[in-house]
Amino acid sequence: MADDKDQDALAQEWADALMKEESGAAGDDAAGGSAPDDALAEEWAKALATQEVDDVKKEKEQAYLRTQTHEPEFRDMTAEHKAQKQNPGTKRDLDFILDIPLEVSAELGRTRLLINELLQLGQGSVVELNKLAGEPLEIFVNGKLVARGEAVVINEKFGIRLTDIISPIERVKQLA
Repeated sequence: MADDKDQDALAQEWADALMKEESGAAGDDAAGGSAPDDALAEEWAKALATQEVDDVKKEKEQAYLRTQTHEPEFRDMTAEHKAQKQNPGTKRDLDFILDIPLEVSAELGRTRLLINELLQLGQGSVVELNKLAGEPLEIFVNGKLVARGEAVVINEKFGIRLTDIISPIERVKQLA
């Protein structure tokens, strides 16, 4: 706070000096003083006074912001990380993601039709797919291929017996 008062006093001194120069400049012109030099000096004095006032305002704002901020607190996770490296068999705590819903779908095959062909379809029509009989179904999770399998019937419902899980490397290759 003392610094703020000192800076305010300094700004007031600049303003007083500026006013004094303005009143003296009128007398100098009458005595034959150099008007362009006096005008330039007056502009510099105004600019310095304005800059000093701005600096005081910025310093006050910075002081206020320093009182409003605090140091962040971070948990030391190095011990946990080292423990997981030493015991790679330890289970990660992933319980928080277990309730996330996923859309699982199975695809028998695909085809492309013209609008004309689509409009001609009726009950009993056959649509030829790109897969051969006996080829595995593809299982997608949220639109990404994760496995292949074969169709089975369990209690009058269709199911899929997984025969091949896609490795992470294969999944990355499919993205490219």
